[in-house]
Amino acid sequence: MADHNAANIAGTSPDDVQFRFRDDEVADHAQVTVDAFLDQSNAAAVRIEPGDDARALIPHLDRLRLVEINFPVFGDGRGYSAARILREAGYDGEMRAVGDVLVDQVAYMRRCGFDAFAPDKPLDESDVQAALERWPYAYQAAADAEKPIWARRHA
Repeated sequence: MADHNAANIAGTSPDDVQFRFRDDEVADHAQVTVDAFLDQSNAAAVRIEPGDDARALIPHLDRLRLVEINFPVFGDGRGYSAARILREAGYDGEMRAVGDVLVDQVAYMRRCGFDAFAPDKPLDESDVQAALERWPYAYQAAADAEKPIWARRHA
């Protein structure tokens, strides 16, 4: 794990990533807090905590390689909104969900734009695969490119 004692450095290392749905090189930059990111011009990775406003990053998407979004507890869903906001604003770098990530959340997180996962507790790979394959069609629009079933019917 990264050095959590430093005031503005947070995040996971590439070794903590259990699932990654990207072909590019894993970002290994030190993640800084949103406030620290906004105060410097050379950071390429940021960690969003619950309560941080992801919209503050939109003017800086071109220099971001990694956005790590923390889920400190299962019931805190603000990270879904942060991911979708950034994806819809055009961010195409790695979006990593970290923390209390459960297998039944992975498919929904993928729809919101997450493409890497570093859960606190390792997830069973076959359970994750089953969760991703459970619903072959999407029923509503999201941050991903999946065409909702209603749009397929009227195509």
